[in-house]
Amino acid sequence: MSFSLVLFYDAHAAPSLGPDEVAALRAVLASVPGALEAMIFTPAKASDAYVDDGAAPPLGLQLQFPTLEALEAACTQTSPLAKLADVVPSLAQDAATVQAFWRRTWAVDEAVVQTAPGAQPCSYVVHYPGPAQDVNAWLDHYIAGHPPLFQRLPGIRAIEILTRVDWVSHLPQRKVHHMQRNRVMFDSPEALTAALQSPVRHELRADFHTFPAFEGGNFHYPMWTESVPLCPGSTLPQIDLAPDQTSLAGETRD
Repeated sequence: MSFSLVLFYDAHAAPSLGPDEVAALRAVLASVPGALEAMIFTPAKASDAYVDDGAAPPLGLQLQFPTLEALEAACTQTSPLAKLADVVPSLAQDAATVQAFWRRTWAVDEAVVQTAPGAQPCSYVVHYPGPAQDVNAWLDHYIAGHPPLFQRLPGIRAIEILTRVDWVSHLPQRKVHHMQRNRVMFDSPEALTAALQSPVRHELRADFHTFPAFEGGNFHYPMWTESVPLCPGSTLPQIDLAPDQTSLAGETRD
């Protein structure tokens, strides 16, 4: 089981990052205390049979933590994350948002990423700002129905659904309260496109039309996904938690 800290810059913030900014960003993320994993998302291109939500955000970040306390400890005024404005000066800082989530993951048939040398996998990052008319009914329906379909997408390497939690932050980025974020990952934009043009994509669309009432729309962006190696000593010892629970929908909690 884990908690996710997600930061995104709106699409109007900048067209792209410079290589020096990306290198500095890697160093900052690698040094965040308590993190189990850190990822950088940058815009990629793929074709969906049903949606085109325009330009992807110029930058997204996601860090995993073993507990909410560890996540909040990384969100102080003295945290490395508080210095992102200095690290990526080309991005408009007022366009940055941050949110903490509970992370659910599901098993896939083949989780080993098979990319070309030097290439990165590609994620389809989706968010639902909300609200839903009945959040409990929304989550119950979505978690029971969509992940089993995700598992059948050809070439899928990872599935995660992030749901909101209450948390404390002293970071300068604006806190948001999106109802839900999803991410599915593939070997490449081409593999993502193949999945988004497959028969399973049509089944996902049909399930979408059965969702409980919600507002705010949804937004889909293909993003290159870089996993950042963490500095030795940056990860806190993991706590021995209760055995994971697995739902009827095949959910595993990491």
